[in-house]
Amino acid sequence: MQAYIDQATLFIETNQFWAGPIIGLLTFGESMLILGMLIPATTLLLLTGGLIGSGTLDPTPIVLWGFVGAVLGDALSYWIGVWVGPSVLRWGLLKKQRRTVARARLFFYRYGLLAVFFGRFLGPIRSTIPTVAGVMGMTHGRFQVANILSAIAWMPVLLLPGYLAARSLDLASHLGESAIYWVGGFSVIVGLLLIYIFMHKKT
Repeated sequence: MQAYIDQATLFIETNQFWAGPIIGLLTFGESMLILGMLIPATTLLLLTGGLIGSGTLDPTPIVLWGFVGAVLGDALSYWIGVWVGPSVLRWGLLKKQRRTVARARLFFYRYGLLAVFFGRFLGPIRSTIPTVAGVMGMTHGRFQVANILSAIAWMPVLLLPGYLAARSLDLASHLGESAIYWVGGFSVIVGLLLIYIFMHKKT
């Protein structure tokens, strides 16, 4: 998996014209039912944020393509739930992910519209929530509102850590060696804080 991530990152870096469409395909895949469990788009987006922070990539096409891919992926997953109905949750790989599906259904049952919005940020259930929303009869208009708003927030959130890390390294190189320790310590604290927040959300 790591070799795949390294190759994809190198391709994005050396083929900047295709960087936007590639990110769009990645976010589409990660938002899709079943595919989202297999595609490491989150890691690649963090690395892409670093390329943006270093000035290698233009952020505008990355953010726009990523947003479009995320919205379309969730929308298609939602319509699969609408068209197929409850039986979709018994499909092959999903049967092996019963716990994840159960958590997605409970999360949606409790929070409805907010589950669609915040579900995009919760890795294990991200690609399942839209289909659950379709199965459980959420109206198309309400779903799309949450889908679009969550995608607007999701792209910057995933790109920001890599961007800040790259900018911090650039700043440290200008300030001197002592600044590296301050930047490194700050990055560790921020990383631990983010891990705590995400782990707390999952429990």
